[in-house]
Amino acid sequence: MFRIALLLLVQAAMAQTQIEHGESLFYAANGCGGCHALKGKGTAVGPDLSGIGRLSPQAIAMAARSTVTQYVEVIKVKGGDSFPAYTSSKTGDKVIVFDLSKTPPEKQELAAADITKSGNDKWKHPPAVNKIDNKDFADIVAYVRFAASGARKAVDPSEVQ
Repeated sequence: MFRIALLLLVQAAMAQTQIEHGESLFYAANGCGGCHALKGKGTAVGPDLSGIGRLSPQAIAMAARSTVTQYVEVIKVKGGDSFPAYTSSKTGDKVIVFDLSKTPPEKQELAAADITKSGNDKWKHPPAVNKIDNKDFADIVAYVRFAASGARKAVDPSEVQ
């Protein structure tokens, strides 16, 4: 009985360390929090990740690595600049976009007449490109699950491969 209690304490401590490390990675300079909000922190350019945090580690990893970028468009501004962007809103002759070539994404208000939009052929969701190692990715997933549901459960790197 004592061994089981000790084992549970060790597992809880390991999960807490993993969650804390995952949180630091999530909100790091080039981390998930640059585009996503979670528990009221981060930038709400992309979807809030509270809903996905209730899924299994495998499902979270798959969603992060295979996120469809259909909402990203290439914006070309009169004068020649072009960049991948997420269109936030359009009001009258103004369009608010987030420039995804910047980290964190930069909000821009542009005149609708000054831009053209085309399909996204280059920008990919950062987890699909940045080669985050499985240990760090498991830590991020553990944090997302904790922040969304309060689950203090360790995530093994093999679960996010």
